[in-house]
Amino acid sequence: MLLHDARREARLRDGELVLLADQDRALWDREEIEGGRASLERALALRGRGPYVLQAAIAELHAADERDWPQIAALYGELARLTGSPVVELNRAVALAETAGPEAGLAATDGLALDGYHYLHATRADFLRRLDRPDEARAAYERALELAHAEHERRFLARRLAEL
Repeated sequence: MLLHDARREARLRDGELVLLADQDRALWDREEIEGGRASLERALALRGRGPYVLQAAIAELHAADERDWPQIAALYGELARLTGSPVVELNRAVALAETAGPEAGLAATDGLALDGYHYLHATRADFLRRLDRPDEARAAYERALELAHAEHERRFLARRLAEL
């Protein structure tokens, strides 16, 4: 939780959503990051291997100067195996897209039982946009907009839709 909370101040800029890759790292709380890393190291030293340790390891990799996407994808794969969560599989799809391209990410989203989850449609829309498939991306962004409730997320999705 410390590793996630450390990025809190950078998630929004002037009320607008800022993607992790675009966040101002100077706004990240370095003390919380170091505390999160120390907690993760202690959990690993105690042979922790459960879902919370995996989630902390993923968060720690996201806090690194350069993200190790293959390792993030592998950790999400293990977390998915432990939890059976389609949301975890969706996160793995994002890491796969960063590792092997948006086609691999898109394929990993096929069949996920998350039709009512706006992040599925927003993620698929991003992959489709990156694959230069604007009609399909538009439909996915529109579905995500139908499902999203947070205004800053809706504005972000509307901007992406307008860019197509």
